[in-house]
Amino acid sequence: MNLVDLLQQLTPSPAMLLLLTALIAMVESLALVGLLVPGVVLITAVASMAGHQELAVAAMIAAAFIGAVIGDGLSFWLGHTQRERVTGMWPLSRYPEWIAQGARFFHRHGALSVFFGRFVGPVRPVIPMIAGMMHMPPRRFTLANLASAALWAPAYVLPGYLLGRTWQRLPGVPEALEPWLVGLGAVVVALALIFSWLRHQTHHDGLIYRAMIDLLRRHPRGRRLWRALGRARGREAPLGTWLLLLTSLTALSAWTLVVLHHGGPLPMDQRLDGLMDELAPPWLATFADTLARLGDLYGVIALVLPWGLWWLLRGRLDAFAHLVGGLVGIAALNTLSKALIGRVRPDTPLHLADSFSYPSAHTSTAVVLYGLAAAFIARELPLARRFWAYWGAIAIIVPMALSRLVLGVHWLSDLIGGTLLGLVVCTLVQLAWQRRAHRTLRPTPWLTLGAASLALAAARVAWLGPA
Repeated sequence: MNLVDLLQQLTPSPAMLLLLTALIAMVESLALVGLLVPGVVLITAVASMAGHQELAVAAMIAAAFIGAVIGDGLSFWLGHTQRERVTGMWPLSRYPEWIAQGARFFHRHGALSVFFGRFVGPVRPVIPMIAGMMHMPPRRFTLANLASAALWAPAYVLPGYLLGRTWQRLPGVPEALEPWLVGLGAVVVALALIFSWLRHQTHHDGLIYRAMIDLLRRHPRGRRLWRALGRARGREAPLGTWLLLLTSLTALSAWTLVVLHHGGPLPMDQRLDGLMDELAPPWLATFADTLARLGDLYGVIALVLPWGLWWLLRGRLDAFAHLVGGLVGIAALNTLSKALIGRVRPDTPLHLADSFSYPSAHTSTAVVLYGLAAAFIARELPLARRFWAYWGAIAIIVPMALSRLVLGVHWLSDLIGGTLLGLVVCTLVQLAWQRRAHRTLRPTPWLTLGAASLALAAARVAWLGPA
């Protein structure tokens, strides 16, 4: 069975989509569990599939409404019946600040906290439980629960549903390419969710972090290793970054061996390249060429120049050196890898006549550039909002990588290798940064520097040819 047939068989039925929507809405609203589940991303993905299948939007909203009501109702019942025992349950036993934050929110807004709390991310799954612990009248809670769910359900379902319906109306998207794009979206979402979960679990209060501490501290050599992994004595080790480095390095090595074993393109490379040649709409080529120019040497310089000058003027040589070091390092590794592996491109334009295919330099450079940008931005944000920086980086990296397929200058396996190589370099730079404490990057004129980068990037696309 090939990949396309598998994706078509794995597409949920309308009844399954409704059930998934209700379950996700319930779990996200459920106390304890909802604190660890990225329900917004999951509901958006399921609603997009429902819109693509033209499932009735009213049914999707109703399923989300029912699930949300049941989830909050179960949370209220748990707080009402367990009360003092709740704080000893996992994961609240690991994160007592969640209860304190929810209690402050409840005392501030009273009965309206149940209505408002559903729309406030960090306290959403905790407020109904606290309302039960505080002896809120069940009738008043039920009214607030129903009213908030009636507004929450369409607000969370409609964006994803409209995305799925709009997908069908995009001009020139061939039906044969849809399973590949659906599969790509599923892989990206799955990997992002896994990364988000691991990031939480490798935080100093996470299960993986605590388990590693308990394991290593039982042996003198383990304690020395733990101190070596840490940035300094008394500071937590960047366990999440180390795990990402080991995982991406292992995957890169294994994937490169697969590429070397085949010699030429993999079967999936040939099939997708043939589909792109036959079915890719004309407008995609123009868009892909724009992204290609933004991702080459001139484009990267245009994007980075305002930020580099600002950091130099502010005396932030540490940030400047790490960013430039990452970009120079990935450029050197790309050049060396292409020369050693010597894989031929599917199509070789004149400006790439002396360049080989594996790995994709555009992809790996984008991972390093936007991955480091996301990491720097995330450190300036509260823990609960840091995922937005990483999702923003993913939203830029994926189209940048896919543009290489549209232009026909890379195989799909080149993009995978480029992504893994970029992750290796990105994590190495992060480990170097985390070895010591650094001052905050604030104050930084984010909007001004961002506008300057966009202006230079636009000038690069308009006036300069391919690098």
